Amino acid sequence: MKTIKLLSGIALVSLLFTSCYTEVVVDDFDNRPSISLNQLLNSYELWYVDINQTIGYGQTPFLQKAFTISFRNGIVYANNNLVGIGSQGGGFGISIGTYDAYDMILDVYHDLDGYETFDVYQIDSNTIELYNPFNDTSYFLHGYQRNTFDYDLVFYENIHYFLQEYEAWEKTFTSDVGAINEFDYENFLQFLAGGNDSTFRSSQDSVGTPVDELYWDYTGVYGVGDISGNMYLKTLTLDYDFFADEFFELNVITDQLIELYHTDSGTFYEFTGRGYIQYLRLDDGSWDKSKSAGDKLRRQKTDKKDNPRKNTRK
Repeated sequence: MKTIKLLSGIALVSLLFTSCYTEVVVDDFDNRPSISLNQLLNSYELWYVDINQTIGYGQTPFLQKAFTISFRNGIVYANNNLVGIGSQGGGFGISIGTYDAYDMILDVYHDLDGYETFDVYQIDSNTIELYNPFNDTSYFLHGYQRNTFDYDLVFYENIHYFLQEYEAWEKTFTSDVGAINEFDYENFLQFLAGGNDSTFRSSQDSVGTPVDELYWDYTGVYGVGDISGNMYLKTLTLDYDFFADEFFELNVITDQLIELYHTDSGTFYEFTGRGYIQYLRLDDGSWDKSKSAGDKLRRQKTDKKDNPRKNTRK
């Protein structure tokens, strides 16, 4: 995570909180910029992928996964994970493929997903539309420079994805203060990506048990909420059918350590992330697919709708 200027935070807050109902008008006027497509793509260091503005019923996986995309000297970079966002790759994230830009066409050769192609439309001075003619879906990207991009805001507005970026969270501390309660016996938590994007599992196996040997005793639904006036503090609700909901205040201490305050009992717990989930490049340039990161896609919260763009490549 990286703290930057308050002014940029206000701008990004406006984008994040209004994008869910801001309608992008797509028409057929000639909106080709006076500069080349390469110059346009390089005019901003980061392009924030506004998932909630997506138009169409298709899906382009690498855009659905990314928080930001960057185009630098023929290489595509992405911030796919919240762990380390703002510091990984100097703020650009990791390289995910190569690209070729010509006329108003962007061809991307993704290291895992292969070839994707887009028609590019400039919507305004810092917004571009990437229209994929193969799935009739448009993604809208907003441009920022690294030193004016609020990485912290993106982190805390998407914290439920952060919880999914470890294969398990292991209880490593329980405070002496607080009343005895049922949650004292839960030693591992797991937050699953994909599906309804709100499924968790818990285990009472002994602390120190390897993640791949855990027996998950319970599967339920979880939710993350905001606390008014404090962007950095969240609520976490775990729905346990057999002993009602468990409610916590969630505080992120580091990118691998969280604190859960159990409000009913007054107990503080700390959980440490085990098994970081991300595709990583190995020393030989190949991809490490040992972690199950394939299902971690950002979920569009707005209703999907038909795309008025016309496929001109048929």
